[in-house]
Amino acid sequence: MRRIYERRIDAPAILDTTTDFPNATKFTAAWQAIRSEALAVHLGKVPRFHDIMPEQAEISANDGLDWRMFVLKAYDIAVSENLARMPVLARLLAECPEVKSAAISFLAPRKHIPSHRGPFRGIMRFHLGLAIPRQADGRPATVMRINHQEKRIADGECMLWDDTFPHEVTNHADQARVALLLDVWRPRMPPDMELLSRLIVRGVQVGMRRRGVSFTG
Repeated sequence: MRRIYERRIDAPAILDTTTDFPNATKFTAAWQAIRSEALAVHLGKVPRFHDIMPEQAEISANDGLDWRMFVLKAYDIAVSENLARMPVLARLLAECPEVKSAAISFLAPRKHIPSHRGPFRGIMRFHLGLAIPRQADGRPATVMRINHQEKRIADGECMLWDDTFPHEVTNHADQARVALLLDVWRPRMPPDMELLSRLIVRGVQVGMRRRGVSFTG
């Protein structure tokens, strides 16, 4: 599947929010309110990523440290209970239908997510820093390596990227990293890739409903 997309969609690893996700400014402008909502979430009741998707255990349960995901929307399936707990973010998601999935990511201290690749170039990944620990030198302590390039974002900073490239994350701090993760529909796809992407999303939706996936712990 990845090879099909790579042949039809030529895209860099790091993307431009101005052209590919203009509504990014809505989320960055509200980052402090979103952070307040995220920090009010009871972390102990937030499921680990591999609790939601057991097939992701290789990257989520690899080192015994937690990667917890408070999911508000998954491939256009709303998680009403979680949306109700974050009204500012819920309003923004309602205004931005190009956002197909949304979650608050809680990355435990010293957690490492090993290198992996997404299969699906029909969406783009958006990160917004909410509570990013800092190193002694002042730099963000969470390091992302995307296509073998080191990237760091601080509180209120964002990045849009293509997760079909190899990527990994390490939180070098003794505090958790909190970030907003969005899956955003890729604009201007060739018609055949647009159709294939819609079929993939529909297939994922059907699969989640059949499995009875729970996003509320």
